[in-house]
Amino acid sequence: MVIAEDIMETDVICISPDTEVPKAVEILLKNHINGVPVVNDKNELVGILCQSDLIFQQKEMPIPPIFTILDSIIPLSSSKKLEDTLQKISAATVDQAMIKDPVTISADTPVSEIASLMVEKHFHTLPVVDGKKLIGIIGKEDILKTLIQKE
Repeated sequence: MVIAEDIMETDVICISPDTEVPKAVEILLKNHINGVPVVNDKNELVGILCQSDLIFQQKEMPIPPIFTILDSIIPLSSSKKLEDTLQKISAATVDQAMIKDPVTISADTPVSEIASLMVEKHFHTLPVVDGKKLIGIIGKEDILKTLIQKE
């Protein structure tokens, strides 16, 4: 049975939470990668930044639905959700744009489980951790390579 450890990339390109968004975009494009792990100074995973998180910045600011009655304005959506959307659209650093507490896998996770996560949750990149420490990364191409190895 093939597990994450067998196919993960161990020479991982990482960024820190204080990396500026333009620099993060440059890293993603230069290396032709969809996502990049965000680590602290102890190499502990604190988030992941994907191209879709950065594309989110091009989104228009949604106007929250409101209800007015007797000169009172009642918001029909969560102010927390609006605040999160505003922060993500206006993100200047990776910390403001990244997904905090991302889904991770361990080195002994079977490829079948990794493939299921990628398909069902629409993940392109999964960090491999040992506790909180980042030890590798698996992308869709790594899964595809296992198809070649079977022949």
